[in-house]
Amino acid sequence: MQQNTRIAPSILSADFAALGAEVRAVSEAGADYIHIDVMDGHFVPNLTIGPAVIAALRPHSKLPFDVHLMISPVDPYIPDFISAGADIVTVHAEAGAHLHRTIQLIKDQGARAGLALNPGTAIAAVEPLLEYLDLVLVMSVNPGFGGQSFIPGQLAKIRQLRALIDATERKIDLQVDGGINVLNAADVVAAGADVLVAGTATFTGGVECYAANITALRGNAV
Repeated sequence: MQQNTRIAPSILSADFAALGAEVRAVSEAGADYIHIDVMDGHFVPNLTIGPAVIAALRPHSKLPFDVHLMISPVDPYIPDFISAGADIVTVHAEAGAHLHRTIQLIKDQGARAGLALNPGTAIAAVEPLLEYLDLVLVMSVNPGFGGQSFIPGQLAKIRQLRALIDATERKIDLQVDGGINVLNAADVVAAGADVLVAGTATFTGGVECYAANITALRGNAV
């Protein structure tokens, strides 16, 4: 069944010159997860951070580190990200040749396993793996950059995934990432999302606005 709404600020929109302070600030402001976008300039057209940065950030928050790996090949790097402090590791359906093996590797390393679906990725990619997953991520933008606009057509995918997850009777987070803001949060939650990834909507206005931004997202999601 659908769980309470949680907010996962994406630090892709944070001040990279003060990431430790930013992670502390959003943690204190009421975030539920810290969402960390890892991009390799190959699987997606951008470069962000690696395990060393995650390890450096780990002491700054007790919240779960929700690490979204937009990299390929992904398997060789999974142990390093988990050792660095990742609690949840989400990979893309297209990131490796043997997706079941990738999911099992994440779980064998002691982390929760997530599977991400790009806007053009069919729901069929998830169905054979639902019994092993802890999280399903619907990308409501094409991955690679923050600040993009939500793709409304992904609401239908969220609804379909909600039904699939509920049929398993397992506690699986349904997360949505891309263009989430106070104007569309209610629609996304109504479609079935549990976890809202919000970068720009969280970090706009500076540290003094983070708590209000998170509260507004949560309030508009009810």
